[in-house]
Amino acid sequence: MRVLGVDPGLTRCGVGVVDGAPGRPLKMAGVGVVRTPADAEIGPRLLLVEQGIEAWLEEYRPDMVAVERVFAQHNVRTVMGTAQASAVAMLCATRRGIPVTLHTPSEVKAAVTGSGRADKAQVTAMVTRLLRLDAPPKPADAADALALAICHIWRGAAAGRIAAAVAKAPPARSAAAVVRAAARPAVRQEHRP
Repeated sequence: MRVLGVDPGLTRCGVGVVDGAPGRPLKMAGVGVVRTPADAEIGPRLLLVEQGIEAWLEEYRPDMVAVERVFAQHNVRTVMGTAQASAVAMLCATRRGIPVTLHTPSEVKAAVTGSGRADKAQVTAMVTRLLRLDAPPKPADAADALALAICHIWRGAAAGRIAAAVAKAPPARSAAAVVRAAARPAVRQEHRP
């Protein structure tokens, strides 16, 4: 499976592509950032983010896109820019028919480091180790994008298999139906000659 991870942001939108499957070695296919000038108007900046994401989708043709779920911060302006960049990434993938999954920062940290409270340095160190890279990816947005892709390969694939198994399973009886069936008196049939 090939996953494009997107760490959304208006000034620096981290992007990273990882190939792999649960239980198999992971391999980085590409990593970088889509940059926009901080002093530009929002419309042109979003257009630059779209063009950058489209270029990554075209070059790497991922099977899935994993985007960091926007979480509340004290700085509303930062949250808005992150949410807008996130929406652009989701739109680009959906336009191409590529499934999109959102992962929270703590989910990603837990998947990559084992702790949902890990700091950026710990995440970057584990990404470097898991992908067997010679040097840590820079800037941190690029490392975070790779961490998102790794998280999705390990967690998203399992969740997808569980959902598929549940969809194929026969409908379960409700607890109320089981109780009603148990409460019915048993019917005895007598055989007469």
